[in-house]
Amino acid sequence: MLAALLALSLCAACDSRRECEPISAPLDETSTACPRFGISTPGGPVAVDEYRAVTEAVGTAPGAVLWFVDFLSPPPVGALDIVRASGADPIVTWEPWLQRGDGTYDRTSITMADIAAGIHDDHLYRWADELTAWGGTVYLRFAHEPNGDWYPWGPAGGTPPETYVAAWRHVHELFASKGADNVRWIWTVNVPHEGSSPIAPLYPGDDHVDVVGVDGYNWGTTRPWSRWQSPEDLFGPTFDELGRIAPGRPVAVTEVASAEAGGSKPDWIRDLVGYLDSHPAVTTFVWFHHNKETDWRLTSTAECAAALDDALHRRHTAR
Repeated sequence: MLAALLALSLCAACDSRRECEPISAPLDETSTACPRFGISTPGGPVAVDEYRAVTEAVGTAPGAVLWFVDFLSPPPVGALDIVRASGADPIVTWEPWLQRGDGTYDRTSITMADIAAGIHDDHLYRWADELTAWGGTVYLRFAHEPNGDWYPWGPAGGTPPETYVAAWRHVHELFASKGADNVRWIWTVNVPHEGSSPIAPLYPGDDHVDVVGVDGYNWGTTRPWSRWQSPEDLFGPTFDELGRIAPGRPVAVTEVASAEAGGSKPDWIRDLVGYLDSHPAVTTFVWFHHNKETDWRLTSTAECAAALDDALHRRHTAR
């Protein structure tokens, strides 16, 4: 059953404006392909039952799998093998801090200033060497959401934009020196919020970024400060700004999900797919399938899973 589902393609035909290409179109190249559907689950690639459950619920195998590793983790070669075997593209979110055994994080031992100064080069060389030896395409999402106020590697966490950019460029250039051409770089920002930092000063530059990423959540009415937002309300301003900062760069929605409270989550899912299909620069979207701050999962209700199934497969008959 799973093998058959894995063979399904996302991309037949979307609509009269955008004729889909095969799912194998790279995430780092804009094309006429519809954005592929990706997934992030709590257990990451090694939790194959989670991947299987999503695939069976929505009737389509994810074409990208995103997960998180802390800075001093070894290169996740075993996880990359699992993702490649599924036929999906791996997106590794590499976070410059340390995860403790109790699930909390050491926010001070790894700094962007130290990374930029070369203090961690031996570890970076290990990653570059092992990912190069692995050989397949790896999408590396380093130091994501620097404009937010929750990570130490952004301005709100005490890291000046110029230090962030210097660290990013140092990591990229070290990998390039090792011939890691199979590593593709995703620079990701969060949609703006009260207290977020400007994104333009944090951009490492076209020579160091292959894909610009955007993370955004419809929190609905789950928080005193939140409201129900349509996909266009949520992503439109950031898409516009990225178009000015990094014109021509492919865009990936690297984290997205919706709450239940405040509106119809199934309708929001259908609207999201239609909205992203109308943006030729968007190459993929990754659903954050976690029960965390609220139940973001696609399977929070049967209606939500059916909505994505309907939206993805409607592409096959939308001509």
